[in-house]
Amino acid sequence: MSAPSRDVIVIGAGIVGVNIAAMLSENGHRVRVVDPEGVAEMTSRGNAAALAFSDIMPLASPKIMWKAPRWLFDPLGPLSIRPSYLPRLVPWLTRFALSSTPDRVEASIAAQSAMMDLAARETFALAERADIADLIRHDGSLELYESEGEFRASLPGWDRREASGIEFRHVRGGDLADLQPGLAGRFVAGTFVPGWKTVSDPRDYALAVWKHAEKFGAKLERRKVTRLELSGAKPVAVLEDRTELSAERIVIAAGAWSTRILKGTSAARIPLDTERGYNTTLPRGAFDLKRQLIFSGHAFVVTPLENGVRVGGAVEFAGLDAAPNYARSKIMLDKARDFLPGLDPSGGVEWMGFRPSLPDSLPVLSPLRERGDILLAFGNGHLGLTQSAAMGRIVTDLVSEKTPSIDLAPFRADRF
Repeated sequence: MSAPSRDVIVIGAGIVGVNIAAMLSENGHRVRVVDPEGVAEMTSRGNAAALAFSDIMPLASPKIMWKAPRWLFDPLGPLSIRPSYLPRLVPWLTRFALSSTPDRVEASIAAQSAMMDLAARETFALAERADIADLIRHDGSLELYESEGEFRASLPGWDRREASGIEFRHVRGGDLADLQPGLAGRFVAGTFVPGWKTVSDPRDYALAVWKHAEKFGAKLERRKVTRLELSGAKPVAVLEDRTELSAERIVIAAGAWSTRILKGTSAARIPLDTERGYNTTLPRGAFDLKRQLIFSGHAFVVTPLENGVRVGGAVEFAGLDAAPNYARSKIMLDKARDFLPGLDPSGGVEWMGFRPSLPDSLPVLSPLRERGDILLAFGNGHLGLTQSAAMGRIVTDLVSEKTPSIDLAPFRADRF
């Protein structure tokens, strides 16, 4: 017996939302995507372009808890909190600390590994179906270390990845220079991960996935949803102009804005916050970059794109409403010039995005407690692009009344 075809509203047109829309539409569901800005105009527009399927280690860990105190209140450091935002962030930080115990870290790694395996399969399969495989680059990544101490400190994490079947190799000297010519001499070692992928440009990739969704009938409405109405036979999305849109299923995939839409429901208490990330995209030719470079000691990356070089990353906690602090972009660009002496820093465009993050580094992927016809799909943190196809597959399975291929218990909305 075939699964029923349903009317579905997807709230959010970022990379997670468009992957959900594409797979729902492929499976015969009638899909409307509602977003005030359009496809990939917010966080998905300017991310670091990584398909980081090997990135299974949670941000919450004993290692980070050791480093965090000296980082947090440096306004230009790798991980910072604006002082005015600290009172609002205390509950999130408390849960972050609780998620950093060894047993919870292991549970998070196991859940993340299952999600990443699914994400890799579904990403490549969707890329083939949509004829966009040429937008995915298979150059691997190179993580760099400035001292033997920094390199040794990384080894337990690599041992854990090796136990999960992730391929990598540590490199030095000529091998390091071959993987990326032009590095500053300060780097004593690196780790090359051949399975790491990037996309040619994250916005272009999202638009290509959306074009595929449109072929199967998905529609986009540029409108703002402010809340849900749960009292009727069908769930209702209430728009800013008080217009109401109803459907048999509603999917909340609005990234860092998701809990604002869910106000008045049990999901409004999900500890979702935003790790604000900054970058500068330099023109094509700024540097002959062979692959994504990861400077983990400084929490930023440098990525080759189709039309330039992107320097960015780090984490700032300041909420959704505070003005950007582009001094953070400038400090990363200055560091990149030191690390890559031939880098031309001129002509760059600065940007800030809102990574939707939960304390245990896992997304929420489950029905709303009050009613099963509203599905929650958000909170992927740094891994929205990476996990978007897995999110699409799981949501499609749930809407189609199929059993998902991974255990969803670690991703339930009430786990906190």
